[in-house]
Amino acid sequence: MCMKVLHLGDERLRQISTPVTEVTDDLRATIEQMFELMLKSDGVGLAAPQVGIMQRFFVLIAEDNVKRVFINPQIIKTSTETGSFEEGCLSIPNQYETIVRPLQITVQALNEKGKPFTLEADGFLARIIQHEYDHLDGILYIDRGDPVFKFKVEKQFAERKEKHLAREKAKIAKATKIAEKKAAKATKKA
Repeated sequence: MCMKVLHLGDERLRQISTPVTEVTDDLRATIEQMFELMLKSDGVGLAAPQVGIMQRFFVLIAEDNVKRVFINPQIIKTSTETGSFEEGCLSIPNQYETIVRPLQITVQALNEKGKPFTLEADGFLARIIQHEYDHLDGILYIDRGDPVFKFKVEKQFAERKEKHLAREKAKIAKATKIAEKKAAKATKKA
């Protein structure tokens, strides 16, 4: 499977994911592909919906360089103390916004072996977990920031998508015209 990161405008990024029912070798292979894609894309986290898999799991590597897998995660506790930090997202490339989130969280999940664990996280790790967890519920970081920024970014990505579709339509029209000319020549020769 050729895995790629979906970008803003793809409706799958706005859907709520379903729980993983079984941790299998196929799932573990997918998780490894996600780590590879995340690192290749210079990301620190990647959720399954970002690659078109509508299931509740994500991967991340924080500043401690530990590969972490969260399958069917649940954030069970958040601190009342919050902090601001500039966030970006592989699904919204080259856009950054300051987002306020709880500084500490407690999360329960399964790891890649299907074993349950509980993790108390703070700082950057807590932020990555919350950001990726949001993806599982169809929430993007731009939903938690300035509404004007969100509008501007959504408009920009919609325009990009429109231009891309227009280019694809033009390529198809050109290929069709060439095929028609070749068919006409072949008919004349016959």
